[in-house]
Amino acid sequence: MNTTTYPADRVETRYVTTDSATYAYRRQGPRRGVPLVMVLRFRGTIDHWDPALLDVLAAERDVIVFDNRGLGYSTGTPATSVEGLVDGVIDLVDTLGLHEVDLLGWSLGGYVALGVALRRPELVRRLVVAGSAPGGPVPAMPRMSEQTWQIATRPENVDEDFLHLFFPADEAGREAGLASLRRLDARLGGSGSTLKPEALAAQIQAATTFPGYWERLGELSQPILVANGAHDVMIDAWGSWAMSQRLPNTKLVIYGDAGHGFLFQHAEDFGREVLTFLR
Repeated sequence: MNTTTYPADRVETRYVTTDSATYAYRRQGPRRGVPLVMVLRFRGTIDHWDPALLDVLAAERDVIVFDNRGLGYSTGTPATSVEGLVDGVIDLVDTLGLHEVDLLGWSLGGYVALGVALRRPELVRRLVVAGSAPGGPVPAMPRMSEQTWQIATRPENVDEDFLHLFFPADEAGREAGLASLRRLDARLGGSGSTLKPEALAAQIQAATTFPGYWERLGELSQPILVANGAHDVMIDAWGSWAMSQRLPNTKLVIYGDAGHGFLFQHAEDFGREVLTFLR
């Protein structure tokens, strides 16, 4: 029996079918204002959003989380490019009849959110890019270590892998990481949701072949919140800083004691930062 105290864990999974896929999505919060659509990280499924963050956001916003084509609970062919992932977001949003949205993209989802805003600028009111970068060659951008990439692409990840990838190596970071992982258990304990081998292969191809949007950042006129952890081993915080210098209308937030999973480590604080920005 699910005894979670987080309302996000009790939100029903719904489905909508288009010509290319049946998308799984969840919708939480008041049905008013501009919906906030959240775009997932590399290898993430709808069950990998920390309910602590979702509940903060849904206290004020109409929050939509979903699985893109061929990922998690959704059917269809998994995209092998970032542009293909952009196609899936737009397909879902259009099918839900949404004419204007705010987007929050985390990690690989940050690339995708930027792509949606570039392709359909009239659709995106405000944008949050979390633990991400423009992708491709960013001047002076530190590269991910070979060890980190090997851990990120293992056939299966365990707690120690997620702690390395998302949280600082100190005691406080480990404690925060384990707390977040245990919050995910309410959903994952029953579903075991993960990517099938072909979906993981598609995501690896999308991530490694993405040429990036560095040269196109100046086209984005929407207000954009860029945020990261100072100790991000997946996508170095340098990318967030460099992006903020190139975007014409941006705010930058860096959490000095956090890494790639800062948005879960500081769910309350970051959630309220997002709400303030979106207002």
